[in-house]
Amino acid sequence: MGTETASFKWEGKKVAQVNGVTAEKVWSVFSDFCNVQEWFPAVDTCYRVQGTDGEPGLIRYCATTKTKEEESRWAKERLVKMDPIGRCLSYEILENNVGFRSYVATVEVMPVDGDDQVSRIEWSFVADPVDGWKKEDLESYVDFCLQHMAKKMELNL
Repeated sequence: MGTETASFKWEGKKVAQVNGVTAEKVWSVFSDFCNVQEWFPAVDTCYRVQGTDGEPGLIRYCATTKTKEEESRWAKERLVKMDPIGRCLSYEILENNVGFRSYVATVEVMPVDGDDQVSRIEWSFVADPVDGWKKEDLESYVDFCLQHMAKKMELNL
């Protein structure tokens, strides 16, 4: 049983629709890898640690502000793949204080069939289980963040 538990991964995918915004504009948000604080809920700091913007190997540092209830949460994340033609990127979480041992996400942006003013974002992930979380907690968090970003894009792009 120990071997099975050690190799068990959480996998999930969430989808959001962005009305009134082209896939190219939505992609511009994700492709600006070190500007996530403008769109992602709770993240208020994000900057490049090393690497070249838009190139695999780029590492960003993201953090939330410390509140009275809890300490600041932070993560260093590495861009693994960037495909501007396919409007797809993948990144992995490296060092962090959130509890992730392994987390890789892939974000893909596409137009909705027949309407270039409606976009679809697919956010998939593969992660080791996180202590104190259930898979549903991670799925719910990803979905909340994705829906928040989509609404913010509809209002601001």
